[in-house]
Amino acid sequence: MDPVDIALCLAMDVSASVDFDEFALMAGGTAAALRDAEVLAAATSGPRGAAAIALLLWSGVGAQDVAVGWTRLDGPEAAASLAEAIENVPRLPPPGATAIGEGMAASLALLARCPAAASRYTLDVSGDGRHNQGRAPGPVRDLAVAAGVTVNGLAILNEEPDLLDHYAAEVIGGPGSFAMSCADYPDFQEAILRKLRRELGGAMVA
Repeated sequence: MDPVDIALCLAMDVSASVDFDEFALMAGGTAAALRDAEVLAAATSGPRGAAAIALLLWSGVGAQDVAVGWTRLDGPEAAASLAEAIENVPRLPPPGATAIGEGMAASLALLARCPAAASRYTLDVSGDGRHNQGRAPGPVRDLAVAAGVTVNGLAILNEEPDLLDHYAAEVIGGPGSFAMSCADYPDFQEAILRKLRRELGGAMVA
């Protein structure tokens, strides 16, 4: 794969608190965001004119699956293909605990295997609960930052109204890192749209 401006791993929570309808809203919302003209413009506006994106699903310890492998996003056709793949992705890991740190560690390994050299490496963690199993997210976040990876978060607040604080303290880190929230799964599409515009464009403002 030719070099890209950003390698972005989308790490999505599929723990027991996420039912199948909620998972469909996350996958469909992400797909809709990738069909957005501003997201595509952000992904292709850098010197290399492209981003590399992969999707990893995670729940408990030992339950992480690469749902969509590394895909070069460099134009409308690639965006449409990637959106379709994410929209139709099966829910691969079994429902389980919320092992955020384990999901982050698997995502960092996936970023390390990106077949394209990238100017920026970013991990995008989305979920609706605090870490409750396996490796704590904070130390994994610190490893990510030391390796030059920026970690951002999107906290879904339907289960835990103060989850954004946990993401801000334990999940995000690195240059320009940020945490966002949405009230519930029906709001996910608009939130991930704003998030991807910001991440792919490299902007430091919301």
